[in-house]
Amino acid sequence: MVSCNLGQSTRSIYLALACLSLALHLVIAFFCLSVLQNACVPPASSSSSPCVPRADAERRQSVSHSSSSPAASSSNKPPASPRNEERRGRPANTLHHKERGSFSEVTQKAKRPAEAQRVKGHSRLEALFKHPLYNLPRPEPQEDDWLLRVKKDEETRDEGSEEEEEERGQDHDASNSYDKVSWTSDVETHPPWLRFHLGISRWELYDRKDPNLYQYIFNALSVSTSFSVQKTGGTQLKLLMSFPNYGQALLKPMKQSRDAETDVNLFYFSDFERHNAEISAFHLDRLLGFNRIPPTVGRLINVTTEIREITTDDRLSRTFFTSPAGNVCFYGQCEYYCSTEHPVCGRPHMLEVSLATMLPDLSLAPRRSWRSPWRRSYSRTKRTQWEKDPAYCDTVKQTPPYSHGTRLVDLIDMAVLDFLMSNMDRHHYETFEKFGNETFLLHLDNGRAFGRHSQDEPSILMPLKQCCRSFKVQYLDTLSLYCRIRRSTLLRLQLLSLPDFRLSDVMRESLAQDPLADVAPLLSEPHLSALDRRLKKVLKVIATCQDSHADVIYNDLVGNYED
Repeated sequence: MVSCNLGQSTRSIYLALACLSLALHLVIAFFCLSVLQNACVPPASSSSSPCVPRADAERRQSVSHSSSSPAASSSNKPPASPRNEERRGRPANTLHHKERGSFSEVTQKAKRPAEAQRVKGHSRLEALFKHPLYNLPRPEPQEDDWLLRVKKDEETRDEGSEEEEEERGQDHDASNSYDKVSWTSDVETHPPWLRFHLGISRWELYDRKDPNLYQYIFNALSVSTSFSVQKTGGTQLKLLMSFPNYGQALLKPMKQSRDAETDVNLFYFSDFERHNAEISAFHLDRLLGFNRIPPTVGRLINVTTEIREITTDDRLSRTFFTSPAGNVCFYGQCEYYCSTEHPVCGRPHMLEVSLATMLPDLSLAPRRSWRSPWRRSYSRTKRTQWEKDPAYCDTVKQTPPYSHGTRLVDLIDMAVLDFLMSNMDRHHYETFEKFGNETFLLHLDNGRAFGRHSQDEPSILMPLKQCCRSFKVQYLDTLSLYCRIRRSTLLRLQLLSLPDFRLSDVMRESLAQDPLADVAPLLSEPHLSALDRRLKKVLKVIATCQDSHADVIYNDLVGNYED
């Protein structure tokens, strides 16, 4: 009897222990499940940000995917999308470790706002752009003062949507390469390049205070390219890059180091074009207050995944090869320097380039090309008329379009810019046809600038020097008779010669915002010093002209600015 009771109590104890064990296992299981649900997801970028819970990461990915259209800023996109990597047949992690790191650093800098990139402390660049000379009021723009405009809803409905769908569907692979278009008349839905196009006015290419300017630059850096082809025309190699948001940029590759100075025995038309010259010219043009060079930015690209594997240009693809050093190279087809003796090479895949924003298509905004009156002969022996005739400007003043309007002082603005950066290759310039003669000149193609810092070329200032002469013809207007330079231009040059706004200092600070400045300064110190030296020479030429003639300044600041 006692034996039976003992066995029954033992079974009860075993049963209780089993239930307790089961309960403990269930508690542990629930605890582990909660930990797994909150596991960290590694960030997509290389930044050292803290871990993000999986649920939050999935929600952010969903929001990012829903806003991946051109309406959203592309600065949050990774350097290469998985879709493009899959189409190329090359995984993203096949790049050299050091290459991936340098590209990631440059891309991350592009995503940071400009305020975070400036040197801590007093910013001369900010102080410069807050000066009244850089915030002059403009007349209220009328509809005809804008190069392009957004069509009204009724105009869009009249044209119908079927044609738009047909145009978008012309390329069968577009759905695999481009973001879905969801633009409306609301400016917030426009991709940055479209905002840039719609911001072009009669007076300037862009508004310096427009945040879209840097938004475009950062966007161009962080978005992977969809297509790349060689651009026709010109004497040296350049490519046309297309992005998923339908934006385009003109690419010029690095062909020589930043510190390589042009050989003194080379003619100006025999020199290589420089990618850092295109970038620096944009910054200098902006510092002078001209705003006539399209936004240009530096970038590191992978010549294999972003050119060779995605190009549709057979002529370009046939010129790729691997050098004995193991670098991927190409040379394209052009008039000069496109051969195996002058290749463009990555190290082994990564290459520095400049990307200049493309202007609106000529079908939408036709441009007219003008031959510069002070164009050089591009000959080793011949001399042009302006090189032989000191009174050549008198002839120019009697010739349309220089006989009226502001075209002559526009040309002198361009001569000042070219002298400061030592650009002798200004044979033509362009204007938008819509604005006729009442508009600015486009300062395009600056690749041969900043070639020689140890020498100045005084002949570049010949328009300013030769036009400083007494000349009166009754039928010419007052502006063409006397004026040699804009008052606003002269005052800005004088401002940039002051210690607080020294041109070399603000130029150094401005160039530091470019992503390639992380690799090396865009301009060496001798080039920056040359800017100050040349600025003094420009001011001396103007002062000499003022000493000889009273009315040499075109006062474009009437009612806007007082000394």
